[in-house]
Amino acid sequence: MELTGTVIALLPEVSGQGKNGTWRKQEFILEIPSQYPKKVCISLWGDKIDQAGLQVNDAVTASIDVESREYNSRWYTEVKAWKVDKAGSTGGGGGASFSGGNNNSTLPPVTTFTEDESDDLPF
Repeated sequence: MELTGTVIALLPEVSGQGKNGTWRKQEFILEIPSQYPKKVCISLWGDKIDQAGLQVNDAVTASIDVESREYNSRWYTEVKAWKVDKAGSTGGGGGASFSGGNNNSTLPPVTTFTEDESDDLPF
């Protein structure tokens, strides 16, 4: 799945020690433009933090995975980015693009109706 928008905040990097060694995580807030803009908190892990090199106001497309897990009968959901492309490197425009897996199709354009249109219903 892909989300396209503008980075509006970078949260502090956190790190820790796990059973597989040291880990690093940084979250950023992506604002997706629309009539009612949405904000999504996305996590970057390990070396992807340095590879992305994000700054506030960067226009990016984030390739993400969404994962939920249970802990003490409560469910926690995390949006993890596995690739982040800045707008200049993808040549893409604004707007949100949602796709699943390797399907790169975007949503079709929205058709709006006005009162000026004639009523040509076949029934």
